[in-house]
Amino acid sequence: MTSTTAPAQRARRTSATTLIARALFLGAVLAVTIWIAPVLVGLQSWLWLAVVLAAAAAIFVLYSTRRFIPGKYIFPGTFFLVVFLIAPIILTVGYSFTNFGDGSRGTKEQAIAAITGNSVQQTPDSPRYNLTITTEGTAEEGPYVFYLVDPASGEIRRGGPELPLEQVPASDVTVRDGFVTAADDSAILTPDEINTNYAALQEVAVEVDETTAIRLLGIDQAFEGTKVLQYDEAADAITNTQTGAVYTPQKIGDTEYFVSEDGERMPQSWLQGVGLSNYERLFTDGKLAGQFADAFVWTLVFAAGSVLLTFLVGFALALVLNDERLRGRRLYRSVLLMPYAVPGFIALLVWSNFYNRDFGLINQTLGLSLNWFGDPTLAKAAVLLTNLWMGFPYMFIVCTGALQSVPKELTEAARIDGASRLQTTSRVIAPLLLVAVSPLLVASFAFNFNNFNAIELLTGGGPFAANEYTRGATDILISMVYRIAFGGSGADFGFASAVSVALFILTGVLAAIQFRFANVLEDVN
Repeated sequence: MTSTTAPAQRARRTSATTLIARALFLGAVLAVTIWIAPVLVGLQSWLWLAVVLAAAAAIFVLYSTRRFIPGKYIFPGTFFLVVFLIAPIILTVGYSFTNFGDGSRGTKEQAIAAITGNSVQQTPDSPRYNLTITTEGTAEEGPYVFYLVDPASGEIRRGGPELPLEQVPASDVTVRDGFVTAADDSAILTPDEINTNYAALQEVAVEVDETTAIRLLGIDQAFEGTKVLQYDEAADAITNTQTGAVYTPQKIGDTEYFVSEDGERMPQSWLQGVGLSNYERLFTDGKLAGQFADAFVWTLVFAAGSVLLTFLVGFALALVLNDERLRGRRLYRSVLLMPYAVPGFIALLVWSNFYNRDFGLINQTLGLSLNWFGDPTLAKAAVLLTNLWMGFPYMFIVCTGALQSVPKELTEAARIDGASRLQTTSRVIAPLLLVAVSPLLVASFAFNFNNFNAIELLTGGGPFAANEYTRGATDILISMVYRIAFGGSGADFGFASAVSVALFILTGVLAAIQFRFANVLEDVN
C-alpha cells in the first residue's frame, strides 16, 4: 500500500509546485505589463505597446494550459525575432517617411514649449528658488526634474519639461537647510554633474503659465522669468513681445517651421510626415546620388575583395597544412589562428597605429614615408590589408574542415589518371570545396557589406575632401548612413532611415543573387 501511494504523493507535490511556479510566472508577466503599458501610452510608443500586449496575451494563452506544446517552444524565439529584428525594421521604414532629426524629434506642442521656454528672461523682481535637480535617467541625458523650495514660505514644488509644475507635500521629500536632499528614488545631481552638463540644463524650462517659466540660475538656484516669445493657440502663432514680430507655421523644404513675415524662422520644428521626400532627395539630389553611387561601388569592391583575398589566403594555407608530409602542422595551425583570437575592435585600433606616417610600424620597418590615411588609394589598400589579416583565419578554419571531408580516393584517382597536383587542386578539390563553403562565402560577403567597425575604427571613413562631411574616401554605405545620422552637420535620422532601407534592399538583392550562384555550384555533386 505504501509503495503505491508514494508515487502518487510525489506526483501531486510536483503538480502543485508546477502550478505555483506557473502562477508566479504569469503574475510577474501581468505585473510588468500593467506597469509598462501606461508608460508606453504616455510616450505614444504604439508599436512597442502592441508588441507588449501581444506578447502578454500570447504568454497567457500558451502557458496557462497544458495544451499548445509546440507553441511553448516556438514563442521565445519568435518574441526575440520580433523585438530585435522585425520591430526595428518597421520603425526604420516608418522613420524614412518623416523628417525625424535634430530640431524635429518631438510633437508640435513640445516644440512650442521649447521655443517659448528658451526665451525666458529674468527681471529685477523675478522670484528665486533654492534648486535641486534630479533625474531617473543619466546625468548627461536626463530627463531632469527641478525641485524648488521658496526661501520665504518654504513651499516645495517640482516640475520639468515633461512634468507640469506641481506642489509637493513636505512628507514626500527630505529638506535640509532649505534644499531638497532626497526625493523618491530619483538620483540627485551633484554640483560636478551640474557643471559638466550645464549647457543642457540651461535649455530646461519649467512652464508656470503661458507667460512665465522657471529656468536654471547657477548650480543651486532657479528664477521665474517672463517669456519673450509667447504662443497664441487661437491664431497658431508665436509673438515676440519685445519686437512685435509674429511667427506662423510655414513649410520650408519638406518641414514646417514658425516663420516671421520677413523670413526669419525659429530653429525648432517638430516630427512630421514627409512622404517620399527622403527617397526623392537620395536619388534626385545630384551630389547625394553621386556620393551614394561612389559608396555603393566601393562597398562592393570592399566586400568582394575582402571575401576573395581572405578565401584565397585561407584556402592556400589550409591546402599546404593539409599535407600529411608536413611536420609541426598543429603548431603552424595554432599560430595562424592567433589573429582570430584577438577581439576585432582591439586589432583595428592597433592596426590604425601601424599606419601612422611618422611613427607607424609599417613605414618604419619598410623604410617608407607613405601617408596611408591621407591618400584615398592608400587608405583603401590599408583597409583591405587589415581586413585580410583579420579574416583569413576564419577562411583557413573553414577550408581546413572542408578539405578533410574530401575523400582521398578522388584525389588518388585523379593522380592515377595523370593529373598534376595543380590540376587535381583546381579541377577536383576546389569545386568540391566550393560546394561546402559557398554559403559561408555569401554570409561573409553580407557581413563585410555592412562591416562598420572595419571602416570607422581604422580610418574613420577618411580621408575627407575639403568641406565634405557626409562621406569620406573609405566610407562604405553603412558608415555613410552613420555619418548622415550622427554627422557634424546635425542628426538627420529620417534621411538616414531612407538610406538604410535602400541599403537593406540592396543587400537582399545581392544575397539572393549569390545564393542563386551557390545553388548552381551544387550541380558539381
